Amino acid sequence: MILYAIPTPLGGAPEQALPAPALETVRALKDFVVENAKSARAFLSAVGMPVPLRELQVTEIGKEKTEALLQPLREGRALGLLSEAGCPAIADPGASLVEAAHREGFRVVPLVGPSSITLALMASGLEGQRFAFCGYLPREGAQRARRIRELEARSRKERETEIFIETPYRSDALLAALLESCSAQTRLCVAADLTLPTQSVSTRDVSQWRNARSAIGRRPAVFLLLADYPAG
Repeated sequence: MILYAIPTPLGGAPEQALPAPALETVRALKDFVVENAKSARAFLSAVGMPVPLRELQVTEIGKEKTEALLQPLREGRALGLLSEAGCPAIADPGASLVEAAHREGFRVVPLVGPSSITLALMASGLEGQRFAFCGYLPREGAQRARRIRELEARSRKERETEIFIETPYRSDALLAALLESCSAQTRLCVAADLTLPTQSVSTRDVSQWRNARSAIGRRPAVFLLLADYPAG
């Protein structure tokens, strides 16, 4: 049996984010493990499931032990894994379910769909040959500033784009911390509201960000930095 890793839209309708074969696969499933049941049911409703939603088994990660969530696979039924938005198992608790499926020898099949991380990198103009996704940075001010300086130093040494995310209500605080901690020559990209009509992607030197006095607002955003590096 197969565990399908199902991307969900970053915004907009499912048919605008997922190709037809992926949507057909989703419609054929009856068992789902999800990050959030309410948003998952909204997605499944929008997909146009051929059976009433009440006939679907929708279980939140964390409500049962990971091994128990794989029971549909053991019983010969395919299982879908849904994230809150974007690709499951990337900065997402679904990774533990994928790991457990591999341990038990089940196939894992990722479906095609949106990833805010790769979309942001594509639009940033920063180094695309070497990059690292660093997840969330520390919340505490001193630890966050130290981590930013560490990432900037690694970026400078390796010529590597560092990518990280933050919850929408802390986006402006993270931007302020980046502008305070980074070198003026470091390139910083902020990609907000990706795939939505309000989408914005801006890449500037930190010195330019400081002069612009920009704000992101409470929008989901991906942050990317590429430090200045020695010539030669």
